[in-house]
Amino acid sequence: MAGMARRGTHSARHRAGSPRAEAGISDVVSPAAAVRPPAAAGAVPGVAGAAAGGSANGSPGPALAPAVNGSVNAMPRSGSVTEAGPVTEAGPAPGDGQPAAGPARPAGKKPGGRRRSQLSRLGSLLAAAAIVVVIGLVGTRSADGSVATSVRNFLLDWQNRDYPAAAALTTGRPGAVATELSAVYSQLGAADLLLGMGPVTTSGGTAVASFHAFIDLGRGGLSWQYEGHFRLRRTASGWRVAWSPSVIVPGLRPGDRLAVLTTQPARAPLLDASGNSLIRPSPVIQLGVVPAQVTRPAVTAGRLARATGLFASDAAEMSDQIQAAPRDSFLELIQLSPASYARLRPVLAAIPDLRARTVTRRLFGSTVPVITGQIGTETARVLVEDGLPYRPGTTVGMSGLEQAYQARLAGAPTTQIVVQNQAGQTVRVLRRWSGQSATPVRTTIAGGIQQAARQALAGLGYSASIVAVRAGGGQILAVSQHQAGQMPIVQALSGSYQPGQSFTIVSTAALLSSVRGFGLSSPLPCYPRNQVGNLTNVPPVPNLGAQPQFRADFAHACGTAFGGASLLLSPGDLAATVRGTFGIGGQWRLPIPAFTGAMATPSGDGQEAADVVGSGTVQVSPLNMALAAAAVDSGTWQPPSLVIGGQTTRGAGPVALRPGVASQLRSLMALAVRSGAAQGAALSGPPVYGQVGTAPVPGHHGLWSIWFVGFRGTVAFTVTAFSRSPAFAPAVQVARQFAAALSAADLSGGS
Repeated sequence: MAGMARRGTHSARHRAGSPRAEAGISDVVSPAAAVRPPAAAGAVPGVAGAAAGGSANGSPGPALAPAVNGSVNAMPRSGSVTEAGPVTEAGPAPGDGQPAAGPARPAGKKPGGRRRSQLSRLGSLLAAAAIVVVIGLVGTRSADGSVATSVRNFLLDWQNRDYPAAAALTTGRPGAVATELSAVYSQLGAADLLLGMGPVTTSGGTAVASFHAFIDLGRGGLSWQYEGHFRLRRTASGWRVAWSPSVIVPGLRPGDRLAVLTTQPARAPLLDASGNSLIRPSPVIQLGVVPAQVTRPAVTAGRLARATGLFASDAAEMSDQIQAAPRDSFLELIQLSPASYARLRPVLAAIPDLRARTVTRRLFGSTVPVITGQIGTETARVLVEDGLPYRPGTTVGMSGLEQAYQARLAGAPTTQIVVQNQAGQTVRVLRRWSGQSATPVRTTIAGGIQQAARQALAGLGYSASIVAVRAGGGQILAVSQHQAGQMPIVQALSGSYQPGQSFTIVSTAALLSSVRGFGLSSPLPCYPRNQVGNLTNVPPVPNLGAQPQFRADFAHACGTAFGGASLLLSPGDLAATVRGTFGIGGQWRLPIPAFTGAMATPSGDGQEAADVVGSGTVQVSPLNMALAAAAVDSGTWQPPSLVIGGQTTRGAGPVALRPGVASQLRSLMALAVRSGAAQGAALSGPPVYGQVGTAPVPGHHGLWSIWFVGFRGTVAFTVTAFSRSPAFAPAVQVARQFAAALSAADLSGGS
């Protein structure tokens, strides 16, 4: 696919013609140009040297101050040419060879939003100012300068797009020549054209003139520079350019056309840990044209841009794209999802010469949308608002890993300027800018575990999420979210919720680590209410007796018992365990939004009691609690990771639990599933460990967040469900179904 001129204004395309005041060409040459180095043998340099501050034959030229506007179009049309020295016999005229392609500015995204086009255009003009070439004249006889004047006038008219005037200075049919000159500009989708004069050599009634062309292609900063030349003949009307298409570009033949081919690499997929794509093939609607069949490119492009929310400048670029592309092939202009196409179809159907075709691409379907994020195409708001170059085939990550790894997943386009024959075949490549292949990004997601999570949530009548991590490694294995009815969605990674009694996993670690003599057999009453923190057991806890052991309190998620135990902790004990051991509120980060948790240092007994039972100031994400379960399973808390081979966390490292704490917590969580509040999750075979919790959802009256936090094998996970009842059943039932679907390989960490 051909590239396009960049977004932004196109005022440079409408510059006025050159002045025709009577003045000599030397009027625009700085005084420094009058100081010339000695002439090389066999040739006498003219007024100034050639491109980039050097002469046409490669010798250093004089330092030139920029001409007015920094380009040859500032020079007056008429005037005399001053000879620079003695006349010598001219050498052979150059042939029509391959044009030399000068160094080009690199393509790529530029800062500055929509002003980038104007800044880039200014850069192009300044660059051209540095390569302006003024005439050198060598002849076999005394020259009157008229040949140089003809060359200058032809180049000025060509550059200023006064094609009839330029054609009148050639030996060709004026109408045909004007058409050919004009066609080249549109074929290249040029944003600007600057021409500089090189040496002119005369031999009797013939002459050869060279020139330097600088064409601003737009396309994020691409420019094409080449050296050209043409012959002139003395006629009764003066010197005229001997016309052939090679005047425009050396080697161009009758019937040939130029084209810009831009190949945008297919977007690379995000992969799971086994190398399978997380992006499913899905239908994509391509809107495009066959350029040869478009009667009015500007009309087609303008109406398509308006229908899809693009700017008028994008429409101009799209029109150029249509004219610059190969004529007989389908040119995709915009990609839409089926839903977007269905919404716009009535408007799109009325756009002349527009075609729609359905293809299958890995763009819009994902098995883990919360991780991968969404992909936008050419009409994405971020592209439009940032003023990035319009280019067919462009995709941009709008969220998730698609956004975080945009450069790797999208790659960079390869652009070529080519010569095509009348059959539309490429016969020569004039310039090539190499792009960059799109590269897949491999994540830690385990396909089988992700499928188990998705199936466990399918069809639920309430919102819920599952997040699973690998114990001992911190790799995120699965993330699935399900929204139902009028309930809000449960955000598995970025959500901020009170975890209720499931947080007693963390507060128990603080008690076992900090309180001398405290253990699983310690007696701890479980009252229906506790004045410390004004706690009530919700849902109600069975009668555990007058002095139940702590293990029974934990197994039945007795919040009032933990409220009483909070008096055994100093204000700093719980905070140190929460942040220092379990990374809640820590400095770890993922490449996508994730809440790291938060808890204030308790300011009194009531607040500490509330915090111990997972209310108060405690805020966590489901991911936080899955990492806590993984720490109990393995004995070490690990920061989470999401991309294999990528730096996805920083500022945090593994933290080992105190000796004996992890084993005691495992014993407690096994009891909770075997005979306590989480017993609905029990399975035969490898045991399930867990703890449950419930807490109100702020801002949603009568809605509760229900938690199951646990592990089976090396898969630690959190189920969080929203329910109109505080009972633990919704989360426990989902946990059981998820844990049952895990394979032996999943549980052992194998592939």
